[in-house]
Formats: sequence, C-alpha cells, structure tokens
Amino acid sequence: MKILIVDDEELLVKGIRFNLQNDGYEVITGANGLEAVQLAADPEIGLIILDVMMPVMDGLTACRRIREFSDVPIIMLTAKTEDMDKLLGFEHGADDYLTKPFNILELKARVRALLRRSGKKSQDSRVTRGHIMIDASSRNAYRDGVQVELTAKEFDLVELLIRNPNRVYSRENLLDTIWGDDYRSDIRTVDVHIRRIREKLEDNPAEPRHIMTKWGVGYYFKG
Repeated sequence: MKILIVDDEELLVKGIRFNLQNDGYEVITGANGLEAVQLAADPEIGLIILDVMMPVMDGLTACRRIREFSDVPIIMLTAKTEDMDKLLGFEHGADDYLTKPFNILELKARVRALLRRSGKKSQDSRVTRGHIMIDASSRNAYRDGVQVELTAKEFDLVELLIRNPNRVYSRENLLDTIWGDDYRSDIRTVDVHIRRIREKLEDNPAEPRHIMTKWGVGYYFKG
C-alpha cells in the first residue's frame, strides 16, 4: 500500500514516514498543497495524510481539488482545535481529522481503520476498456492488441482518464495533476495532447469513441 504524506513541517513528515515504513507501507511525501494535488494523481495511492496550513496551496483547497479525481481516504492534520475547522475539512472531502500534536500510535490506528473501511487494494497494472488497453508497469498502450507509442505525458493523461471512466476533468485540473504549475498558463497544452492521443488510439479521431469532450468543461474517458 502506498501512502502520500503532505506537510511543510519536515521533521513531522520524517517521523510519520519512518513509522509507516516500519509498518510495511510505501510512503511518498510533498511539502505544499499543489504538490499534494499532483502526487495524488498516482493511481497506486491508497491513503493521503494532508496538513491544513501549507504554502502555495492550503490543505483544504488541495483536498477539494483531489476529490475532483480521487476517492482515496484523506486524513487532515491541523494545529487548530475549533470544530468549525474540522467541519470545513469534512465538507471539502476529508475522511478523518487529527489535531497536532498527536500520538503516532493514534495516527497509525486511524490509517489502518480507514484502509479497512475503504477496502483499497493495489490497482491492477493492466486496464482494458473497449479496444484500448494500458499496462502501467511497462507504461505501454495498445489499440486492438497493437502497441501504440505514447509520450510520457500522453501516457499519464490516458492512464488518469481510463482509470476514472466517465469522470470529467477540467483542463486546469489536468494541467495541475499531469504537468504541475509550469504549464498552468497555457491551457492549449491539454488540447494538443488530447488531439495527439486521439490520433493514436481512436479509430476515427474526428469522431472519438473513448476520449470524449465535455464542451465548456473538459475531457473524460467514456466507459
């Protein structure tokens, strides 16, 4: 199981990571809300531990953005104790809340409980929908059994869409999750990559059957 920890307190992150790794979890980390959104796109993430007060993008905003494309359990961490802050966290999509300072044993217990309830398992490496198949372990894509060459970003886009069928992603959200803030001002980046993906994976790119457009919103994979 892979767990994402995002907090700008380096020592706290190091301590949580050490304890979770000792329990057999794979751990990746980030230091701000924008990194949380980007890293959460990893389809192998099974749970997210997310601080509320962070630079670049706060944890509540990051939680809301993550909920646009992922339903993995999220535990929010905060130094505040007001009930209103906890309610805001739940309204933004958090599953649990822990106030700093906390006992690491309590955090580990909540992690285990959320994972049991969610029933989250490692996703299969291969996903097939219609005549399109991807293999995440080799990062190869196939159309009707024939391998199709995709660039790294094209594969990332296809994997995100195909693993979340019928979920519409805005161009802004795709820029954040696939490219990060380097391309946030160039919305055409997404359109260009979608066009190229359709040319490679669709039988008729002008009338796609899988990589669909939700006019005025964004793109989705028709499941």
